[in-house]
Amino acid sequence: MLLAGQIGEGPATPCCSETADGERKNVEEKSDSIAALAGDEQVSEGTDHGDLRSYVSAFIEKEVGNDLQSLKKLDKLVEQMTESKMQLEEQVLTISSEIPKRIQNALKNAEESKQFLNQFLEQETHLLSSIDRHLLTAQPWMEDLGAMINQIEEIERHLAYLKWISQIEELSDSIQQYLMTSNVPEAASTLVSMAELDIQLQESSCTHLLGFVRATVKFWHKILKDRLTSDFEEVLAQLHWPFITPSQSQTTGLSRPASAPETQANLETVFCQLLKLQTSDELLTEPKQPPETCSPPASTSVLLPIQVMLTPLQKRFRYHFRGNQQTNVLSKPEWYLAQVLLWIGNHTQFLDEKVQPILDKVGCAVNARLEFSRGLMALVLEKLAADIPCLLYDDNLFCHLVDEVLLFERELHSVHGYPSTFANCTHILSEETCFQRWLTVERKFALQKMDSMLSSEAAWISQYKDITDMDEMKVPDCAETFMTLLLVITDRYKSLPIASRKLQFLELQKDLVDDFRIRLTQVMKEETRAPLGFRYCAILNAVNYISTVLADWADNVFFLQLQQAALEVFADNNTLSKLQLGQLASMESSVFDDMINLLERLKHDMLTRQVDHVFREVKDAAKLYRKERWLSLPSQAEQAVMSLSSSACPLLLTLRDRLLQLEQQLCFSLFKIFWQMLAEKLDVYIYQEIILANHFNDGGAAQLQFDMTRNLFPLFSHYCKRPENYFKHVKEACIVLNLSIGSALLLKEVLQSAPGQPPATAALNEVGVYKLAQQDVEILLNLRTNWPNTGK
Repeated sequence: MLLAGQIGEGPATPCCSETADGERKNVEEKSDSIAALAGDEQVSEGTDHGDLRSYVSAFIEKEVGNDLQSLKKLDKLVEQMTESKMQLEEQVLTISSEIPKRIQNALKNAEESKQFLNQFLEQETHLLSSIDRHLLTAQPWMEDLGAMINQIEEIERHLAYLKWISQIEELSDSIQQYLMTSNVPEAASTLVSMAELDIQLQESSCTHLLGFVRATVKFWHKILKDRLTSDFEEVLAQLHWPFITPSQSQTTGLSRPASAPETQANLETVFCQLLKLQTSDELLTEPKQPPETCSPPASTSVLLPIQVMLTPLQKRFRYHFRGNQQTNVLSKPEWYLAQVLLWIGNHTQFLDEKVQPILDKVGCAVNARLEFSRGLMALVLEKLAADIPCLLYDDNLFCHLVDEVLLFERELHSVHGYPSTFANCTHILSEETCFQRWLTVERKFALQKMDSMLSSEAAWISQYKDITDMDEMKVPDCAETFMTLLLVITDRYKSLPIASRKLQFLELQKDLVDDFRIRLTQVMKEETRAPLGFRYCAILNAVNYISTVLADWADNVFFLQLQQAALEVFADNNTLSKLQLGQLASMESSVFDDMINLLERLKHDMLTRQVDHVFREVKDAAKLYRKERWLSLPSQAEQAVMSLSSSACPLLLTLRDRLLQLEQQLCFSLFKIFWQMLAEKLDVYIYQEIILANHFNDGGAAQLQFDMTRNLFPLFSHYCKRPENYFKHVKEACIVLNLSIGSALLLKEVLQSAPGQPPATAALNEVGVYKLAQQDVEILLNLRTNWPNTGK
């Protein structure tokens, strides 16, 4: 490599000295120029002199290298570097000349801004002093002007006040003139305008004006209402209103006198005129507060003409059921409830055919029949609110009242289409004191019913025992009666308007289920000495039936809605974990899950006890069969016909008798679980205690297979198509023990050569062994005594 200090040295080859000196001089000049340019650039970057020399050396090494022919590039490099140097110098000169100018301009602008600011401050001071002087001068004028404005506003308020009074008096005079000319419709329309003015003034603080307007509206409303009511009552009297009996309703509705069209026209006229007074009637009539113990939904007052139509019925109701008449008896709530339903039914046709068209004609979106029912319902609520406090501490009377009220509500909604959103009797029953008493009475009578049903002689007998199609569940009478009791309770509280009340009833039902489960458990413990007995099986059927019904109820729409309501309540109270709340929200669990789990646990324990009992009997009966001499039994070829081992007869007879007994006493689903559990235990028992505990010759293996496949397995063929699938250990053990000698030797060789490998598994599967492990098969092969003598 040629360094910067070595470029001036001549080449090793001989040449003309003059030429060499010229080239050396030229190269030295160019090198100095490059070094100067490179040095300037490097200095601008803050490097020292040593770094400059190394930078120049590296630059020449990069551009020239060891090839002297590339020295021709030096001219171009010098030109480029010179040009770059000139550009940098120009930029430096430009910047150094422009910056002072910019600084000077900025200073000049700052000075000008400062001058402007000072001018503005002087102007501000001057303006402030001018404003202060002006305010001082104008202050007396402002006070005088304010007083005048207040006087003007006061005069305007007085003028407006007088205008309102004048307007009301004008309307009042108009009503008077219309009444003097017997123009009742216009008088009623004018009263509507006056009532609207009253409504507009509701937010006013002028109490005297409000009182004046209200008194004027009340004055004319009473006059018009009395007059129109009298006219309306005359029209109704012509129609023989009210219809007390069904026959009267039919007669009045079907056979009309000749003047029926005129009467209908009068009815429509007066009805519409009364309807115009509805606004003022609602304005004047203070809303009748429901009993403090009740919280029905808010509702408007009944239409005025319907109120007039209800008046005679209200008088009859109060006369018969609120006075000293013999019909007012606390123990007979059904009398007044039935009377109200009768009145609704008697007047339905007239209301639908004669009154509803009038409402439709005037554009009133009210159902006449429902409005009439709502008015009668107010009488019932008033009566209930008065009677319930007198019945709270008489369980029988209170329970009877609740029953009658619920029946009344059911018919009112189903037959007469009364909406559940209207005020009804369940709102009074949902009141705290009444509701808690209802819960207490419901629990008391339910527990009494449970005592009586469990102590009955027919408690454990199915009502449908003689009807095969209806006795699939083999439900004892006590369990069916108990679930009917729960169903009745559900029907009773189903229509309650408040979800929290329904949830309290649901908790009552769950408590009753738990109480009944405990009682069943107590009776079951008394029967544990005879787990195959009739009563024990009946208890098991009862537990299964209750669990099944509760699981069905969990999918019912009503209980799903309760589950959603319970989710909201639990989330607010933080009574459940996030996992439990998630399970409720995703419908993975139900409101009855706790009860179902307890019942299922009881069912499993009872079934296990039965299976263990039968299994012990079977083991006792199998003692002789276990001691069978499987080594010395004759081969199949030596017997004319294979027959069941005599020692197996007690085992199979015991098993058959118990299966038949429990099939008759348990319902199908329970018996299926029973025999499958028993089959599983038998399979393991025979495999471990009989097969693995003995050695087998050809005859013994064949006899075992005959006993199992032709006698034991068929006992279970009545309950499934392939019973051998429930005895896989025994079935596969028989297969291994009865393999031909060649197949057994080949299988044994494969198992020994490839233990735990796919070939061994494939060989086992080929002979029909899937359940047993390879080690078990090797043990079974060693139990065979018919191996050929190989001389080893």
